[in-house]
Amino acid sequence: MKNSYYLPQMGLSGLAKAAVGELQPVLALDEAAVPFAILDSFDQALWRSGRVLLETGGAFELLTTDGETLSQPAERRGDFVADFRDGAIKRSLADISPLRSLKPIGSGTLRHGTLALLDAKQKTHCRASLRVLTMNEGIAAAIVTLQGLRGYDRSLAELRKQIEDCGGETLDLGKLIPHLIPAHRAFDAKPDVIIKPEETSFTAATAIIAAHIPVMRGNENGIVEDHDTEFLHNYRVAGRKIRSVLSLFKAVYREDQTLDLKARFSALMRPTGPLRDLDVYFLGRQDFHDLLPSSLQAGLDGLFDVLTEKRQAERIALARHLTSAAYQDEIGSLTNLFDRRKKLRRGPNADQAAYEYAGRLIWKRYRQICDTAKAIDADTKDTEIHLLRIQCKKLRYLMEFFGALFPRRAFKELVGRLKTLQDSLGIFNDYSVQQISLQAFLSGRGDTPHVVSPPVAQSVAALIAVLHHKQIEERDRVVGNLTQFISPETQKTFRALFHQRKGKE
Repeated sequence: MKNSYYLPQMGLSGLAKAAVGELQPVLALDEAAVPFAILDSFDQALWRSGRVLLETGGAFELLTTDGETLSQPAERRGDFVADFRDGAIKRSLADISPLRSLKPIGSGTLRHGTLALLDAKQKTHCRASLRVLTMNEGIAAAIVTLQGLRGYDRSLAELRKQIEDCGGETLDLGKLIPHLIPAHRAFDAKPDVIIKPEETSFTAATAIIAAHIPVMRGNENGIVEDHDTEFLHNYRVAGRKIRSVLSLFKAVYREDQTLDLKARFSALMRPTGPLRDLDVYFLGRQDFHDLLPSSLQAGLDGLFDVLTEKRQAERIALARHLTSAAYQDEIGSLTNLFDRRKKLRRGPNADQAAYEYAGRLIWKRYRQICDTAKAIDADTKDTEIHLLRIQCKKLRYLMEFFGALFPRRAFKELVGRLKTLQDSLGIFNDYSVQQISLQAFLSGRGDTPHVVSPPVAQSVAALIAVLHHKQIEERDRVVGNLTQFISPETQKTFRALFHQRKGKE
């Protein structure tokens, strides 16, 4: 953005008063200031990509990395990009996750204006457009965009130098948010935990858990406010990773403490399951409709009417859990335990080097998957495939935890194959769970009493049949991906990376 600058408020005052050579500056600002909000997703997708989205009353303005400013009416049905009216900004935000809502991260007032350089005959040599942003907290700054005129390149160069002398910096949209909202902090649902080969398994395990407790805590408010379903999803993933460390890192902590920590984190996680199960239904709502002929789609609305009531009840219950004194005391206690570490009790494997320990864990988990895979065929029970899915998830977590310790290229290739298998196992499991839940709905079982009307029953029964067919198809893909994942070539790579390392036979 070589023609755009970030200028602190003090610099703007100086720029408007100081002559530029023989040219005089003329500053004109709109009298009326309009309220604005800076919008972004909780994972800062816009900030990370170097874009800034402003909502100014009836309009959106999107500042882009190439210096463009896009605008369109701010008409929208909700807080997701899909809820926006069709237009240039909606098209430009197509890369933003459809699962993440856009919420204000800061607000204030905005004034537009122009700065022109005029000669003695009042002829304009160059000008700049201004956006003066004043945050509610009092921080103010201007975005200055230069507009040169043909034949006056020297005047433009002088104005550029004057802006820089007044404290202007070439505009970097990625740095604009920290300038305007210093208290705003980036949130990372997948924190990088730097583990060195010589570090002990105790240090590694403790660092991983300590890094993921804040991820859980950082998502609590979004769950309570029900901004979008990703808050609960990220909370649960962080919790599962913590529990996986406690389960997979055998004897790193003393046995009695390990059992106690498993129980405590499980108790925190248990109330989150029912709401997440319902969220999965709503995320797949359009897919369910698309699986049925148009004549049967309307009957699904009755199903979702019941699920909507149930979801609201589960959301309220989970919000009460997360805001309760008991929960806050417990999560606070666990945070202190892993931050201070004085009361963590070391187990027999605590002092093993992280590199050697990680290799053994990953190799052991992979061999278990290979052994399980040999028994998978067309007649394997769904529950056994579900157990395979859990094994793969634990292997994925281990590989993510220790990825930096191993050769990047080969490691990345193995993770890619594992992810392909996991995706297929996840789809298969969803089909299985959904059929069971829908059968329970038809029979009236469950904690929400309801009467199923004939049209709804017909649609749900048809959906169960379609899901069963899709599950059979997905089973074939599971077997194919599993064959690839335990192929001699993949086993050779796993063995070389995690078993036949330096110092091993």
